[in-house]
Amino acid sequence: EVRLVESGGGLVQAGGSLRLSCAASGFTLDDYNIGWFRQAPGKEREGVSCISSRDGNTYYAGSMKGRFTISSDNAKNTVYLQMNSLKPEDTAVYYCAADLPCIATMPIPVYGSRYWGKGTLVTVSS
Repeated sequence: EVRLVESGGGLVQAGGSLRLSCAASGFTLDDYNIGWFRQAPGKEREGVSCISSRDGNTYYAGSMKGRFTISSDNAKNTVYLQMNSLKPEDTAVYYCAADLPCIATMPIPVYGSRYWGKGTLVTVSS
């Protein structure tokens, strides 16, 4: 059974950092691309970042470039999202997803993923 479990969310002040984790089971990170998405209250879900299982290439949405870093640890079967210089507008539930298109130059299709985690809440206070 494929399972994705996010952790690491919480409350942080603006300018602070958080590292989210996505622990995968039922498959290995060599099998699927992994992506991070977020959904703020009252807003549509949006793609944040993804990492390719084939070559490790990454994609970042425009507002996250330079602040967020996606990485993977195959030994732990876990993907991370390091978030720095957080802003109040980064407040959202963050989801990880597996088996999705991940191309470095193209936005991630929001609902193109086969598997989803349940999300972790990130709250950035001003």
